[in-house]
Amino acid sequence: MTTMTETSARFREFKMPDVGEGLTEAEILKWYVQPGDTVTDGQVVCEVETAKAAVELPIPFDGVVHELRFAEGTTVDVGQVIIAVDVAPGSGDTAVEAAPAPAPASAEPEPAAEPEAPKGRQPVLVGYGVAESSTKRRARKGAEQPAAAAAAIQGELNGHGPAVQESRPLAKPPVRKLAKDLGIDLATVVPTGEGGIITREDVHAAAAPAPAQATAPAPVPATVPEPVVTVPAPVPGARETRIPVKGVRKAIAQAMVGSAFTAPHVTEFVTVDVTRTMKLVAELKDDKDMAGVRVNPLLIIAKALLVAIKRNPGINAAWDEANQEIVQKHYVNLGIAAATPRGLIVPNIKDAQDKTLPQLAAALGELVATARDGRTSPAAMAGGTVTITNVGVFGVDTGTPILNPGESAILAVGAIKLQPWVHKGKVKPRQVTTLALSFDHRLIDGELGSKVLADVAAILEQPKRLITWA
Repeated sequence: MTTMTETSARFREFKMPDVGEGLTEAEILKWYVQPGDTVTDGQVVCEVETAKAAVELPIPFDGVVHELRFAEGTTVDVGQVIIAVDVAPGSGDTAVEAAPAPAPASAEPEPAAEPEAPKGRQPVLVGYGVAESSTKRRARKGAEQPAAAAAAIQGELNGHGPAVQESRPLAKPPVRKLAKDLGIDLATVVPTGEGGIITREDVHAAAAPAPAQATAPAPVPATVPEPVVTVPAPVPGARETRIPVKGVRKAIAQAMVGSAFTAPHVTEFVTVDVTRTMKLVAELKDDKDMAGVRVNPLLIIAKALLVAIKRNPGINAAWDEANQEIVQKHYVNLGIAAATPRGLIVPNIKDAQDKTLPQLAAALGELVATARDGRTSPAAMAGGTVTITNVGVFGVDTGTPILNPGESAILAVGAIKLQPWVHKGKVKPRQVTTLALSFDHRLIDGELGSKVLADVAAILEQPKRLITWA
């Protein structure tokens, strides 16, 4: 009986968490550890791909890797155990080996399922932040660790209930990683989360008075290439190649089909002279108040859409089919569609309506850089209310965009080209673009959709309306 208790306390299992919002499965892309490796609380042990993004999973306790339950490339349901860790190595080896209860955890893994831990790992697609691997081979004789220390696991992620040790600050692994990067002792942080859990905001608040204490840079080096969707090499002579539909591509397909066949789409178009907007962009690039941020036409278009939403708030709403209600949003989480090697993602700028032009420019720059580096987290893609898709970067004049699920409007921006245009009674070369607005006709009538599109066009034609209409 005693052996059973020791065995249960000695081995801890880490389950596949829901790293997004309501996700049900994830594919294990890469293991960064193997049986016998020592791991520490907050260390990244594997990279998984969800339906939204690739995310690195940190282990929430110390110990020695005992078993990897799934091989790379395996799709695992949320809640399934993916790794077993010996949290008290060197304590009662004989008794543990004789105990029949932990047989599944103590069985030797198949050699083929255990990849070599990469050396000098440079993670690229992360959801929880960047951490250098501290992996090292297990020593034959290790210092004993009290079995009680193993009970300090994050029950919220692993389903084992709340942490047992009351002296241990409650925080999720990503928050622990953030605190470690910022050099913040979680024991000194005042928690504001439900149940006394320390949130990311709590850590940032603790770091605010002394930002110089940060010990590790947050961004991933831009030189690290992002892993892309693997396309099988064509077999010589083969006329077709079949590519499995999974991960981000699977999510895109399901979302687009669901949106296209659920919300009745209406798309309206307008062609507009944006010459004055382009002049404003050039002037803002030299403005000292915009120093350090990227200024481009998308910035002015985003601001124009925010002003149009303020003038026509009914466009910023969602249809609740279950409750048969229209949900009017009093905030704007502005989505920006981004094409990445993994597929289309739509991260959004939270509370974009409250941002000044420099703040909006900084947020856009961070959003784009994060997406290009493959570091967009699932949280950054959740909760969008309206979206902009810039198809003009591909030289395309316009398109009929499909609504992002849960939203009711999406604005497509075409390429800005020099074209002949009647200006002040004469045909002159002017900078011209075409805008397309798709909206959900269940809650947005043609009049409202037309007003929004017309307002955006009017602002881009006369940017001074950003002031007079704001």
